[in-house]
Amino acid sequence: MGYVGRHKAIPFGPYETPHRKNERMLCKRLQVGWTARNSKEVREPEIFAFAKELRGKYRRVGAIGFCFGGWAVFRLGAKTSGGLVDCISTAHPSWLIKEEIENVDVPVQILAPEIDPVFTPELKEFSNRVIPSLGLDYDYQHFPALVHGFAVRGNKENEAELKGLVRAKIAAVHWFNQYLH
Repeated sequence: MGYVGRHKAIPFGPYETPHRKNERMLCKRLQVGWTARNSKEVREPEIFAFAKELRGKYRRVGAIGFCFGGWAVFRLGAKTSGGLVDCISTAHPSWLIKEEIENVDVPVQILAPEIDPVFTPELKEFSNRVIPSLGLDYDYQHFPALVHGFAVRGNKENEAELKGLVRAKIAAVHWFNQYLH
């Protein structure tokens, strides 16, 4: 099994918690440069090259993308990707657009926090309407009261966030076990 997509969560909007304030301030200063260095145009060729290498070595390949990796796994699972992956999973995807959702062609899992100004309620509704209409296996999991970034940088001292982290991990492992074995 291969995992494709790297992530550094950048907190956005009024949903920050006090323990994330310093990170938000630092990320705000770095965001412009980070975005330019990690645009879809820059990273997609690298991600696709890695996925092609994995496909050449393994019979089954899955891709998981957290935040920034969300758009990438949808592109890897697209009708036009040449079958690079057999299934995808994403948690709190960023930069994902409707066309990427419409063009997915492999089983999809989405781990979605309730509070997410990036994977908006509109995109959640669109995903939940469009993906099932494509005839694909689809697993959408809602994480009440959790925020964008919960699956990679949740506060393990907070019981609700820890439960969300554990639940997301179990869900993703189950998803990949189902489609890659």
